[in-house]
Amino acid sequence: MTMRKSRFITATMLALGLAASANLAPKAVAAAAEGQTSTMARVWFLRSASSLNGNVWAAAPMIYANGARVGNIPAGTEFYRDFPPGTYRFTVQPYGLPTGQADTVSLAPGSQTYVQIQWSASWQYGYPEAGWGFKPNTFVVTTMSPQLAQAYLPTLTYHPE
Repeated sequence: MTMRKSRFITATMLALGLAASANLAPKAVAAAAEGQTSTMARVWFLRSASSLNGNVWAAAPMIYANGARVGNIPAGTEFYRDFPPGTYRFTVQPYGLPTGQADTVSLAPGSQTYVQIQWSASWQYGYPEAGWGFKPNTFVVTTMSPQLAQAYLPTLTYHPE
């Protein structure tokens, strides 16, 4: 009898925990996924809450698609935009050494693409470090796998701008 009671309590606690964690997912993310049309392509923009370099934590760099302003992205936030199908070149305001780094993505109707904005060492993009005490870092934009992005989204705050 004690074993059955223990299993029942464990199962009940697990069910309550799952229900509670489902409520933690941003409501806007769930609603956004429902509102996508099959003729448009959805692009999610994500930026981690933690920064490798504390002095850029407060920055909210501007994101561009083919040179047109998409929106700014503060640390620890995410948002999405719907685009007509096509090829887009995503860039981000550097807040450091402008490297010209970009991520070009082909968007298909009904697709979802995930783009991460992160602070990165500019030497990774072909620019040498300038010397002692000066590390020319910059913001960069990179495509994320859907599996990684789906795990990452619930940890961020929706920022509709």
